[in-house]
Formats: sequence, structure tokens, C-alpha cells
Amino acid sequence: MATFKENHEILALTTEWRSGVGVLSGVSGLDGSRLERPYFDDVSPRNVSSVVGQVAVLRCRAKHIGNRTVSWMRKRDLHILTSHIFTYTGDARFSVLHPEPSDDWDLKIDYVQPRDAGVYECQINTEPKINMAVMLTVEAAAATIWGSQDVYVKKGSTISLTCSVNVHSSPPSTASILWYHGNSVVDFDSPRGGISLETEKTEGGTTSKLLVTKAALTDSGNYTCVPNNAHPASVSVHVLNGEHPAAMQTSNRASSYLTSQLSCAIFTYLLSSVVCR
Repeated sequence: MATFKENHEILALTTEWRSGVGVLSGVSGLDGSRLERPYFDDVSPRNVSSVVGQVAVLRCRAKHIGNRTVSWMRKRDLHILTSHIFTYTGDARFSVLHPEPSDDWDLKIDYVQPRDAGVYECQINTEPKINMAVMLTVEAAAATIWGSQDVYVKKGSTISLTCSVNVHSSPPSTASILWYHGNSVVDFDSPRGGISLETEKTEGGTTSKLLVTKAALTDSGNYTCVPNNAHPASVSVHVLNGEHPAAMQTSNRASSYLTSQLSCAIFTYLLSSVVCR
């Protein structure tokens, strides 16, 4: 017969499921004590996007781990990257963020590269082992100019071009993004005057707004936004001297139609000449 002490050590286990991860949560004894096996507090995003050259943080919150260990593994090659607070890779870009005494065991990747994209698993060495997968997507650093690729403005009005870059410059400054008009850098101190630039840091990166007041016909041409850490973007600006772009486009279509009809007539005439001979 079991002693009172032995009975006291008998534990009743119940299993419940949280966010698709099996959690062995009910651990109780005769004295009413209750322990809880580790589980993931599934409040962090399972899909993370980062930009080449930036920092990526894959979050993992592990509850009630006790004396167990939290590790991060790269799924594509099954390489253990970190275990507890230690790093087990020669790539110094990888590290674990674990501010004591929190339950957070976040994987930090500095200077993200395209090859870093893929699935990573946060693991707890229970028996059986439990894990939580996080997908990392890596985007190219690139600029985007808002609106159409062709911008039409009336002579004397203001040319307004806004360029967004999906990376941050710290701190944001006019030097972080250059604007070109054709092959020349836009000169804000030129005798022409009326040219200004506003650069600011946004949640998604950096935004640069170019303003050219009192647009002249010579302000037409190709404008390019060139960040110092991303691919550039360009638009074509057309300064119109009283002509509406819709009318200009209609005129172009009419011209193309007349050219097509004339070509057809010439071809028909030549063909009939050959047949008659």
C-alpha cells in the first residue's frame, strides 16, 4: 500500500491546446499545488517581413519553462542558432534577446540578407519537444515614387513628387536621398529658386518630397529619386503650355491613325500597280 507521502506525490495530468500547440497544463497534488508545463504565449506574429540590410526580430514568448531551455533553429538546414542565451553559429549577425526576468526569447538578425528568408523554429526541450515556427520574408530595399509614371503639370504651377523608401535612414536627412533631373543632381541653391525638399522618417521607412514651384517648360524631363541604401525610382514630368494632357494624347492617337491610313493607302496602290503589270 502506498504511503501518504507517496500518494501526495501522485500527479494528475490534463492536456489542453493553445493556438495549435499542445500544452500540458494541469499538474496537481493532494496539497492543491499546481505546476504548469512550458507553452508558447502565442501573441507574436508568425510572419515577419524585413528589408535587406535592416534588423529582423523574430519573437518568441515561452511561459513556465522552469529549468528547460529555449532554442532557435533554422528550418532549411536544421542548424541550431541559439540555445538559452548562447549563440551556436559562426555568423555573428544572429543573437538572442532575453531581458531578465522576462519570458521573451527573441531571435535577432542584424544586416538581413536575402539568404536569411525562410522558416525558423523556437523550441523548448520538453519531452516531447514543442516548437513554434516563424516565417521570415526578406524584401529588396527600393524607392517608389507615388502616382503615375508620367506626371503632367501646367506651366506656372508646382511640381510635387513624393518618394518613399522602405528602409530607414538614421537620422533622416536630405543627404540620405538625392534627386536627379535628367543626369544632373537637383540644385536647391540654383539661381532659379523655388525648389525645396522635405525628408522625414516614417513607420515604413523614409519619405522625401520634392517641390518645384512656378514650373517652366525647362523643368520637364526625367526625375529620379536615388536613396543611398536602396534601388532608385524615376518618373517623367511634362510641363504643358496650356495644352491638356488628354487633348495631347487624343492628338497623338489621331496622328497615329492618319499615319496608319496613309501607309495602308500607299501599300494598296503599290500592290495594284504590281498586279496590273
